[in-house]
Amino acid sequence: MKTTRYFLATRIRPDRAMIRDEWIERAIRSPVREHVQADGRIRRWASIDEAEGRYLRVVLLDDGETVHNAFFDRDFTP
Repeated sequence: MKTTRYFLATRIRPDRAMIRDEWIERAIRSPVREHVQADGRIRRWASIDEAEGRYLRVVLLDDGETVHNAFFDRDFTP
């Protein structure tokens, strides 16, 4: 999985340390929603049953494969 330095720096935060790579990959491969931002970055959301059904938002760079951010999105509604 390709990542940015920003992702690696935020990954160590206590609220994000429990996010598994496989969950990120699931959001990339099988999102329930996708949105392309004005800057070309791609947001994808996936429901993570193992995390009490919370929705994981993964932000990819405009290449569609480099992970820039990943976090549980409290405001997302499917």
